[in-house]
Parts: sequence; C-alpha cells; structure tokens
Amino acid sequence: MSRYDGKPFLRFLDCYVLSSIGYLDEKQEYALNMMAPKLSEALGISGSWFDMVAAHMEFPPDLPGKIKDIWEAGKARAEAQGLTVDPAEFTRQFVDKNFSVS
Repeated sequence: MSRYDGKPFLRFLDCYVLSSIGYLDEKQEYALNMMAPKLSEALGISGSWFDMVAAHMEFPPDLPGKIKDIWEAGKARAEAQGLTVDPAEFTRQFVDKNFSVS
C-alpha cells in the first residue's frame, strides 16, 4: 500500500515541504508544473502548484522559511552527532505531524 493511496493531495504536501527545504528534484518539479492546471481545476484556485497548495491549506507566507529553519536546525544537530538526515524521511515525518490530510 502506497503512502498516497486514497490521499492524492498528500503528495503535493510532501513536495511542498521538499521544495521548502531545497530537495525537490527537477523531474518532480516538472511533473508538478504539468499537473498545475488540473490542480487548479480541482481546487478552484490558480497559481503555481506551490502557491495553490499554500492557498488550499491556508499556509502563512512565511511557512517555507520556517520549514527550512526546522530542517537546517535538525540537520545540524544530527551532523554534530555524526548522523545524517534523509530529506524524504524528514518530509514524511513533518507532514504527518503537522498537516491533516484526508
């Protein structure tokens, strides 16, 4: 069972967080840009995929910076202990803890 089964918007949230911390790859970004018109139609709002996710979730404009700060602080703590942090795992945990998606 996939993390996204029955929760298609969850993928957009994961990508929002990955983008905020600078780890959204070009292929994913391209795919999201191609899906933006369908997302716009589904949500009834317009803009980039990133802006539509933020608007739909009613995120404050400073949220990407706050997410990046949390990522960088956690990464620095981990590196100080000789550990590495996986951006995908950080994203899953951050989204699961902070956002409710049905």
